[in-house]
Amino acid sequence: MAVSWIAGLVTGLAALHFLQKRFFPYFWLDLRYMLKVIGYGLEIEKYKKNGHVVSVVDRFVQQAQRIPDKPFIIFHGEVHTYGDMDKRSNRVANVFMKHTTLKKGDTVAMLMNNEPDFINVWFGLVKLGCLVAFLNYNIRSRSLLHCFHSCGAKILIVGADMLDSVEEILPNLREDNISVWVMAAETTLPGVNTVLDKLDTVSDEPVPQELRFVSSIKAATLFIFTSGTTGLPKAAVISQLQALKGAAGIWAFGGTPDDIVYITLPLYHSAASLIGIGGCVYLGTTCVLRKKFSASKFWDDCKTYKVTVFQYIGELCRYLCKQPVRENEKDHKVRMAVGNGVRTDVWKDFITRFGDIKICELYGATEGNVCFMNHTGKIGSVGRSNFFYKLLIPFELIKYDIQKDEPIKNKDGWCERVKNGEAGLLISRVNHANPFFGYAGNKKNTTKKLLCDVFKKGDVFFNTGDLMVQDHDGFLYFRDRIGDTFRWKGENVATTEVSDIIGMLDFIQEANVYGVEVPGHEGKVGMVSIILKPGMSLDIKSIYEHVMNYLPGYAYPRFLRLQKNMEITGTFKQQKFRLVEQGFNPLLISDPLYFLDDSQKSYVPMTKDIHDKIFNGQLKL
Repeated sequence: MAVSWIAGLVTGLAALHFLQKRFFPYFWLDLRYMLKVIGYGLEIEKYKKNGHVVSVVDRFVQQAQRIPDKPFIIFHGEVHTYGDMDKRSNRVANVFMKHTTLKKGDTVAMLMNNEPDFINVWFGLVKLGCLVAFLNYNIRSRSLLHCFHSCGAKILIVGADMLDSVEEILPNLREDNISVWVMAAETTLPGVNTVLDKLDTVSDEPVPQELRFVSSIKAATLFIFTSGTTGLPKAAVISQLQALKGAAGIWAFGGTPDDIVYITLPLYHSAASLIGIGGCVYLGTTCVLRKKFSASKFWDDCKTYKVTVFQYIGELCRYLCKQPVRENEKDHKVRMAVGNGVRTDVWKDFITRFGDIKICELYGATEGNVCFMNHTGKIGSVGRSNFFYKLLIPFELIKYDIQKDEPIKNKDGWCERVKNGEAGLLISRVNHANPFFGYAGNKKNTTKKLLCDVFKKGDVFFNTGDLMVQDHDGFLYFRDRIGDTFRWKGENVATTEVSDIIGMLDFIQEANVYGVEVPGHEGKVGMVSIILKPGMSLDIKSIYEHVMNYLPGYAYPRFLRLQKNMEITGTFKQQKFRLVEQGFNPLLISDPLYFLDDSQKSYVPMTKDIHDKIFNGQLKL
């Protein structure tokens, strides 16, 4: 009797195991991930109830007390322990408490390169209860002034090597009574204050703890600017909730206190600051920080510092794959890479060439209220959703009209969801549990990101501006930005897909695809700007044949622009805005331009005559 009962139990368990593997292959991976998410969510719920948020900086202070001698930041060979960084950030706080009238709630802007003092200034200001705005060090003049004013900062702190960037706007800052401080011991610029000479004159004892006390997870802590790929950057309001969620990212993917995290991305960006530095603080790990990303020195650094985790964004992995092959490329300790934006083909090439590295792809806008994490390692996917995840973060993919640049609505005036496998606009419900904090300085920018009355009267959704696809297994795939996707001859053209195909040609280093307007034509016609590999020449005949073989007619780039350098943002995103504005006029553009001439079965040099015939409608596209 007992034997038959046991046999039946074993048979039943085996059947359940088979059914799970067959119909629910990701059950255990989903369960482990969801338990982590729920557990961390409960921890944050405690902050709501007791009215005391343990912020990222609070966590850092705790780590400094627990592991004061553990290296926190290694910067180009220099080691800075948790204790060192805590004391120096205390000095920064004491300098600004003694020499300024800053008070809790004031905003201070930072314009600094990657260096340990970026973190010391950031944490020191937060210890004073200030909000901190991270300015993009790539922007200049009007854009820089716009960013500064949009966040309402009273003080600007500038890195010693960045002072030239603000010199031309100093008169404007003085007119507005803005105090400028430079991370140097001396300066020749009149009216600019110095910081380093004052650090040794103040105590490294902590400022009063109540200054950094935070009672609400919805309280703002940072302003981080969008990349400005389609216009002037916007100051996204980063709440304590968003900062805490970002800090848990590396841990959620499997990071441990024993990891060594390599950060080469700019700290002014949310990926490096919230996920990278915040993630190291949460775990108590060591961070190897580099001033700027270097593809040629990347793996040398990984080996030297025994890196186990690195951050990537945009094209970083592709840049590494484009490097000349070297011996022993798999001889390193890197086990995990965390980031977003790696293409499927690059993903495959990367792990084939550099070893069994777990690529932890994630999705999330700096200001957004939706996030996906690819916890299963599915190649090409930005994450996976299921029934329980949608309860926590309710999102939808809706039908979108690329031509009209607006959601498609049915006869009753409501938006419609797409089917699995169809591209749709990703939107996320805005409610008490998933708030949208918007942008500083311009309410219109905040309002424009919201969709109201989507499925019923009164509902509100955050518009990510991204087209996504969800397959039958729940995996999500990024397709394109709605501003990048354009419509031509009644079809939607995804710029990322076209650029990927053109980039297959062995003489092309990079391809940037976008749509340009042509009078008398509906939609936009495709144009591609390309960069050649060093030492390679342009083969326009091969491009023509490749386009004909691999792309549908509506997706052909009719215009081609040859550039020496590709404009990118600090996070490796391609700049399209200026290229779209400049169009294809050979009288205005000094770069070589070409036109896809069907009669010649090739791309031909763009002339004024061809340009005029296109504009006059004499030449059909």
